[in-house]
Amino acid sequence: MTTALSTTPGGLTTGRSTMTTTPTTARLGKITVRHFDFYYGEAKVLHGIDLDIPERQVTALIGPSGCGKSTFVRSINRMNDIIPEARGEGVIEIDGKNIYAGGTDVVELRRRVGMVFQKSNPFPKSIYDNVAYGLKIGGTRNKRALNDAVEKSLQRAALWEEVKDRLQESALALSGGQQQRLCIARALAVDPEILLMDEPASALDPIATTKIEELIWELKENYTIVIVTHNMQQAARVSDLTAFFMLGKVIEFGDTKKIFMNPREKMTEDYVTGRFG
Repeated sequence: MTTALSTTPGGLTTGRSTMTTTPTTARLGKITVRHFDFYYGEAKVLHGIDLDIPERQVTALIGPSGCGKSTFVRSINRMNDIIPEARGEGVIEIDGKNIYAGGTDVVELRRRVGMVFQKSNPFPKSIYDNVAYGLKIGGTRNKRALNDAVEKSLQRAALWEEVKDRLQESALALSGGQQQRLCIARALAVDPEILLMDEPASALDPIATTKIEELIWELKENYTIVIVTHNMQQAARVSDLTAFFMLGKVIEFGDTKKIFMNPREKMTEDYVTGRFG
């Protein structure tokens, strides 16, 4: 991965390939969000979110704890539906179809929109069965098809060479970084179009974090990726676009280099330079 290094006002080093596309044209995208609000009971936690998330790029969501980043990213595949009295209002479209419209097949939506959580959560099963789980639930029984999908997914998650001779061992015996890559492989096995990542490296050591970041960069060739992160360096390194959230609102959204080097909003500058948050 060849990158150009530059330094932000707060001393952050960004390692990103040069982008010639302006944010306006780059943001005509896979996911379109318009006037989206979200409530937990009577508490309104997202306020009028408007975003255009492009296909096959990495969009980072940054902001202090409690600002609505995780709630928003979980809204993209309706994971929040399982929370009592939680509801979304407004429009989130994927390929032009509103996922909050009546009659939406939520199971199919979650196949198209995979999710990787902050804490790795492998099942207490073998490495093989973890990756094959979603396929089996979806009805795939052909052993050759399962074998091919497991190998392909582990290769995409940069884990195959490390586990190919131990597929029947417990996934719980893997290191933390390997477990997280296994969870990414499990998400990829059902062939999603979008991959949501909620703080995927926050519990990992620096070496494992680097592997996850390199993997994210490689995966964007085939997937639209949205990542929540508190790590400013990580957002600068892995993303093409960045959205800064504060108190449930999007304060600024644009090309990552511009957000870190020359933000429009004073509040954005204060956050990325470490003056608060």
